[in-house]
Amino acid sequence: MSAVRDGARQAMAWLHGWTGLLLGWVLFVMCLGGTLSVFKPEIGRWMRPETIATADRATALTAATRWLSKNAPNSFGWYLTLPNDRMNTVEATYDPGTGFVYRALDPVSGAPAPRETLGGEFFYRLHFELQLPFPWGRLLASLAALVLLLGLITGIVAHRRIFKDFFTFRPAKGQRSWLDGHNAVGVLALPFHIMISFTGLLTLATLNMPWAISANYGKDMAAMFQAFQPGQIDRPAASKPAPLAPLAPMLAEAERRLGKPVGRVTIAHPGDAAAVVTMFRDDARQIAYAAGAVSFDGTNGRVLADFTENRPALQTYGVAYGLHLARFAPLATRWLYFLCGAMLTLAVASGMVLWVVKRRERAPLSLGNRIVERLNAGVLAGVPIGCVAFLLANRLLPLGMADRAGAEVSVALWSAAASLVLGAVLAPKRSWPLLMTLLALGCAAAALPGGAFADSVQASVSLTLLAAAAGFGWIGMRQWRPRPKPTRRRTREQLA
Repeated sequence: MSAVRDGARQAMAWLHGWTGLLLGWVLFVMCLGGTLSVFKPEIGRWMRPETIATADRATALTAATRWLSKNAPNSFGWYLTLPNDRMNTVEATYDPGTGFVYRALDPVSGAPAPRETLGGEFFYRLHFELQLPFPWGRLLASLAALVLLLGLITGIVAHRRIFKDFFTFRPAKGQRSWLDGHNAVGVLALPFHIMISFTGLLTLATLNMPWAISANYGKDMAAMFQAFQPGQIDRPAASKPAPLAPLAPMLAEAERRLGKPVGRVTIAHPGDAAAVVTMFRDDARQIAYAAGAVSFDGTNGRVLADFTENRPALQTYGVAYGLHLARFAPLATRWLYFLCGAMLTLAVASGMVLWVVKRRERAPLSLGNRIVERLNAGVLAGVPIGCVAFLLANRLLPLGMADRAGAEVSVALWSAAASLVLGAVLAPKRSWPLLMTLLALGCAAAALPGGAFADSVQASVSLTLLAAAAGFGWIGMRQWRPRPKPTRRRTREQLA
């Protein structure tokens, strides 16, 4: 029986290691992006320091739609997220005929914020789209989430003393130290890791499990969405121009019917006689995502549908979705999400490094292992460098620059690519300290330009960047120090 258990454990260890290696770098990008997305609204405010005006939801909605009526009248839909306690702009997405455009609109004037930027939306989209076109980025993210859940389960089985080893850390012991660290960050927030990977799979269920939808609705996706959200009316355009009715009375009526504030508004066929205005309950007021909606005729304000989700299965799905997004979370819970996400990111990174260290100390590195070792430096340090370069570009690029938001993303991607090249070209003992030092300098530089401490949100993000700069700087300084050559006796201790 013991032999069977040991054999199963070895099989799980093999599966844990190789599945982690194949998609480890993708998982690292996803985990880092998801961790930063916990504070998506706060990052957005930090990246728009000039936008300080605030307004109530009715004023902000009226101002935003007034600007959109002039600048995106032919869009088939406007998708708006209203200001709340964490966000002081109206997040607007629309399609002027050239693809979807994202703008943060001033809540008073309705005009775009003077500093054009994706803000925290960049990290949010990076988390599950990986800067790849639809649907390929989401499909890859879905596969990676499945691998992460598989890796967590096989890791629990493979590590016989995982909980006991959590209380043990042996520094400067090579492979043993990396395994101790990997166990610690993996076990401390293990319930969170399992929850976030499972609910992440659910958020992409229509992509990774489409067969039930196909069996019930065929290719009629509109019918499927109507069944899932009866409060949202979908009807074809009438091709007859007609102005929108005042939205403030619709907002008041929707909040009366829903019993809670409205957080999102969609306007289908704006400027058309068949326009439909749908208002959704604010996600910040409950765990469940999209728990209720009210639809209005856009030309006269008449209620077309009113629905609050009470079906047990869809309530369960909504709660799982809401747990993943964490929009309901108060400040303390958001920090807990952030710290647990950081531990998951470190667990993935330490697992990638451990894969190399384990083979380096047991036998000379093969060509494949050397490639992985160099790519580890380029990806695990380069992706954070790209994220910091994105923040730094926000402070340094001219305000009036054409396609400024796209330029910030380009800076991030090229910085990450350059770091990947450095990691591939330089020996790891050179690339790691160099890249970690650059990361520390980048964090410090992003935190210091003017406006960084103008209010509590600006100060919080900037102080977090300075703390990260101190941590990465300390790691970089340690790596610059010359390392003593291991003796034969020390190597035996490390392998014990």
